[in-house]
Amino acid sequence: MIIDAHTHVFPEGVREDPEAWGRRDPVFRLVYVEGKARMAGAGDTLEAMDEAGVDRAVLCSFPWRDPDPARESNEYILECIERWPDRFVGFCCVNPAWGAAALREAGRCLERGMRGIGELHPEPQGFHPGDSDLLRPLVDLAREADVPLMLHVNEPVGHVYVGKGGITPRAVYPLVKAFPEVDWILSHWGGGLLFYELMPEVAEACRRVHYDSAASPFLYRPEIYAFAARLAGPHRLLFGTDFPLVGYRRALKDFEGAGLEEEAAREVLGGNAARLLRLRGVREGSPGGGKEN
Repeated sequence: MIIDAHTHVFPEGVREDPEAWGRRDPVFRLVYVEGKARMAGAGDTLEAMDEAGVDRAVLCSFPWRDPDPARESNEYILECIERWPDRFVGFCCVNPAWGAAALREAGRCLERGMRGIGELHPEPQGFHPGDSDLLRPLVDLAREADVPLMLHVNEPVGHVYVGKGGITPRAVYPLVKAFPEVDWILSHWGGGLLFYELMPEVAEACRRVHYDSAASPFLYRPEIYAFAARLAGPHRLLFGTDFPLVGYRRALKDFEGAGLEEEAAREVLGGNAARLLRLRGVREGSPGGGKEN
């Protein structure tokens, strides 16, 4: 079973008129209007999954700053997981800075079947990961619902690209240390936080941290999987693409070059995500991409 733990989808209206949505969110404009980053809908994602033999995918939206576009995107993801429950897993987009409104929206989405909260992104959403008072209510909700929180993290060195910012291991380590009772997914290999798990106190604080490999071919050589498995353990690694930023052919070829042992490879490709997200069963047959509503 292959589970992609990190993809992004957008409603048809966003894909057809990104300029209008860019006027609602300056960071969205930077990435998808000025940067012309690719966007996908459910049909695009299903078609790519079927071609690559991927069983399930976690659908995230964009880390919208304001509530209205976030709710519209969440509603689209809810429609996707209700229509294709054996193929898609939904994560809820909220901004902790909304306060009580974030809790209401996250609660609504979780009640309707979403399995996680995120991808949170502090810089475009305008909050600081060290603000534990702001984040505590959302963390408490995730803990009570037994779902993970996904947080965008960037590596502090290396090449510059659109979307790279200051949310690095130094910024997020105090957050996971402050809330050890909840499961975290730190995107993009946690910006390299896993390398610091050679320090015993960091390893202890990160016991419930999972690292996904989203956008890995743009960031690291394939050996990152083997290094990560040695440092954090293969049971805490999640295969993720950041689709459609990275296609499945490239991501899976990258994974195949990692040199993981067979059992560890199975866990990273799907077993770990299935346990973390409480998934049951695998795909039977292939429903195909189909047409969207």
